[in-house]
Amino acid sequence: MNNPQVVILCGGQGTRLRDETEFRPKPMVEIGGKPMLWHIMKIFDHYGFTDFILCLGYKGEAIKEYFLNYEAMSSDFTIHLGKRDEVIFHRNHLESGWRVTLADTGQAAMTGARVKRIEKYLKTDDFLLTYEMASVTSTSGPSWPFTVGTASWLQ
Repeated sequence: MNNPQVVILCGGQGTRLRDETEFRPKPMVEIGGKPMLWHIMKIFDHYGFTDFILCLGYKGEAIKEYFLNYEAMSSDFTIHLGKRDEVIFHRNHLESGWRVTLADTGQAAMTGARVKRIEKYLKTDDFLLTYEMASVTSTSGPSWPFTVGTASWLQ
């Protein structure tokens, strides 16, 4: 059985981080030179989860821009000017193989509406869902920097 997809809610305004989130969304606030979102995705990747659906809201265009430019900003490359399709990347980064779907789910939408709006991108009824960025520590398993739960569609 394939690993379930990971749905990450990236729509909040991050009001407690207002100094950082006035000009960028909370998931793009950097920790150690990388966005918080990247760190969350790396943790999932460590456990074999590499198929992500990002539910975008507040300043979602910044997240889209980050992923659209990810290859160029993470690799050396050669480009033939005037032929945009002729770009050769010279280095694979550790995130090769990630599948990232970016879906605009609305700035004012509540959690349930965001999840319903990405239903069309889900491959199965079972998926992982991050729903809060809070510290969770487990004595029997991994320590997660956010809350994660499993979800499935109720019939």
